[in-house]
Amino acid sequence: MKIVDAQVHIWSQTITPPSGLHRKVSRFTAEECLKEMDEAGVDAALIHPPYSWDPDSGAVALAAAKKYPDRFAVMGQFAPDKPENRKLIQGWRNQPGMMGLRWALLSDQEQKKLHDGSLDWVWPAAEKEGLPVAMLGGLFLDTFRDIAERHPNLKLILDHCGLNRHGQDEAAFIHLDKLVALAKLPNVAIKATGAPHYSTKGYPFRNIQDGLHRIFDAFGPKRFFWGTDITRMQCSYRQCVTFFTEELPWLKGRDLEDVMGRGLCDWIGWKLETRATS
Repeated sequence: MKIVDAQVHIWSQTITPPSGLHRKVSRFTAEECLKEMDEAGVDAALIHPPYSWDPDSGAVALAAAKKYPDRFAVMGQFAPDKPENRKLIQGWRNQPGMMGLRWALLSDQEQKKLHDGSLDWVWPAAEKEGLPVAMLGGLFLDTFRDIAERHPNLKLILDHCGLNRHGQDEAAFIHLDKLVALAKLPNVAIKATGAPHYSTKGYPFRNIQDGLHRIFDAFGPKRFFWGTDITRMQCSYRQCVTFFTEELPWLKGRDLEDVMGRGLCDWIGWKLETRATS
């Protein structure tokens, strides 16, 4: 089984400290990431450049994908509210290793752009280019749903399980009904990244397993992608893997293979030829 992490960060500098719970280190290189991936049995990973603390992280990610094409690909971004950047989206995937676009839109200021018209051009342009777009849509589910409904040919990805980013345990699942209802839209998928963060109970995070099961049942194995956001996790990389491969009794066989990498690669068009892990 090929194991593909749906989200990692690498960076070369910290202009500002890494956000939230991310490791407070000055840099985290592609080679350091690969070492941890090898130890955990992970074949490949999708890099999300952390522009908020390293403005050069996009170039760093593309360089990693060029150097290790069988290990890394990239979900890039640019400042979408700057008119001069609109030309960038055409031919975006011509950059070797580039798979699509990702904006976290974590802050209130960033989310205002969803409502003031600054980003309205992005969705039809990405739809036309066939670019998947990932966002922390759990912070603005109604707006996320509206975008998905208005652009049915735009592949959208909900980051970090689509849950309440600011809550843990039961508080993480406060909008679960609204979240699983999104699964009725065939152009919406979900990255089950960062799942351990939502539990305060420690491995194997039993108190969030039922909630994850309900999300999986709604979206199915081809739209539910395992991943880590490893530099923000409180558990080991290997535990992030085995939480899904060994601790979820409802995830087996071909479904497990889809969740652990095949579904992600199909969704974003990553024609990955990975080496076999031991």
